[in-house]
Amino acid sequence: MTVAPTRRSANHWPDLDVVPSGPRAALSGRVARRLFSAAVNRLDVTVELAATSTRPATTLGCGGPVMVVNRPDDFFARIGRHALIGFGESYLTREWDAEDVGGFLTVLAAEVQHLVPRPLQKLRSLVVKRPPHEEKSSLKNSQDNIAHHYDLSNDLFELFLDPTVSYSSALFEAELPHPIRAQLEPAQGRKIERLLDQAGVTQGTRVLEIGSGWGELAIRAAQRGAHVTTITLSTEQKALAEERIAAAGCTALVSVELCDYRNVRGSYDAVVSVEMVEAVGWQYWDTYFQTIDRVLAPGGRVAIQAITMPHDRMLATRNTYTWINKYIFPGGFLPSVQAIDEITRAHTSLRVCDNLPMGASYAETLRLWDETFLADPERVLSLGFDETFLRMWHFYLEYSRAGFASGYIDVNQLTFERPTDPR
Repeated sequence: MTVAPTRRSANHWPDLDVVPSGPRAALSGRVARRLFSAAVNRLDVTVELAATSTRPATTLGCGGPVMVVNRPDDFFARIGRHALIGFGESYLTREWDAEDVGGFLTVLAAEVQHLVPRPLQKLRSLVVKRPPHEEKSSLKNSQDNIAHHYDLSNDLFELFLDPTVSYSSALFEAELPHPIRAQLEPAQGRKIERLLDQAGVTQGTRVLEIGSGWGELAIRAAQRGAHVTTITLSTEQKALAEERIAAAGCTALVSVELCDYRNVRGSYDAVVSVEMVEAVGWQYWDTYFQTIDRVLAPGGRVAIQAITMPHDRMLATRNTYTWINKYIFPGGFLPSVQAIDEITRAHTSLRVCDNLPMGASYAETLRLWDETFLADPERVLSLGFDETFLRMWHFYLEYSRAGFASGYIDVNQLTFERPTDPR
C-alpha cells in the first residue's frame, strides 16, 4: 500500500489553516453574505446561521435540506475571497455542515446559473481564479496530475468500489427505482459490456484502451478473445491491473503500458476509453481525438464514456480553477457533447453515431460509493489519511452526485465510426 505524499495525507492542509482577514476580506465577506442570503431565500433549502459576537442566530430559506453554518464570519470570509473553492474549504474546516450534504448541494446545483444575479456574472473573470499553468495537462504535467488522485492508494479505492474495481458510472436497469449495493457489480459489468459491444469487440479484435483503470474492461475484452493494449499514467493502477489480469488468466492477451495517450503507436480495430477525456484538458481535446483517429484501423469503431456538461456552461467556465481541480482532479475539465461533436468533425474523420446519456445511473453509483466509504471510517484512517481527508472525500462524492442528480452534468456513452470506411 502506498499513500502519495500530498496535502491529502495527515497534516497536509496548509490552505485551510488561514481564514481571510483584513479590510478586503471584510468587504467581500459582507457582499458574500448578501448574495448567499438572497439566493438561499429563493430556494427550497434551510440555512441556520449560528450567533456571532455581532449578529443573532438567523434562519434563511423556506424548507428542504438543512445546512448549519457554525462559524458564519469565517464562512462568508472564505466564500467572499475564494468563491466556490472557499465554499468547499469551509466544509472541510467544519465552518458549515449538513446531515444530507448531497441533498443540499443538489438544490444548489439545479439553480447554479441563477445563484448570482446576471449583471454580476459579467464580473466572473475578475473574481474566479484561473487554473495554475503547472496543472495544465501537457505531456510534461499529465503524469503528476494523474498521480495526484489515482496514486493515492489502491487500498483506498478498493475500500469503497465494487469487486470489479470500476471507478466510473455503472449502468443500472431503468426499472430499478433505488439500486442497492448488491446491484452495483452487475451494473458495472453492464456498462463495460455495452461499451465493448458498441466498439465491436470480438474474437481477434485488436483493442486499445485509453485509461486502464484497474483492468476490468481489459479483462472482459480478453475474455471475448480480443488482444488488448491498455495504457495508464498511474503506477498504482498499472500494478494492480496487472495482478488482476494475471489472476483472471488473461496475461497472454493483455499488455498494460505506462504511456501517455499522445505517444500511442500501432493500429487497432477498436478504441475504448472510460471517463478519460475529462482529464485531458480542453486545450488538448483535439489532440486526444486526433490520436484515436490516427491509430484506428479502417472499419474500426470507437466507444468512450464521458462526463459532460452543458455547452454554454462549458464555455463560461473553461478558464476557472475549481474546488475539484484543487483537491481532486488537477488539470481536469468536462467537455460538452456539442464540443466533442464539433471537434471530431473539424479535426478527425470520426463521427458520433450513437449516444446513450446515463446521468441518473451515475447519481446512484456515487450514492452507493459514498455509503460504503462512510460505513467504515476507521479503515480509511488506518491507511494513513486523516479526519479532514474523510470530509474531503465525502464532500467530493456528494458534490459529484449532486451534479448528476440535478441534471447539471451528465455522463454519456458515445460511439464513433468513419462514415466512409468500408464494411
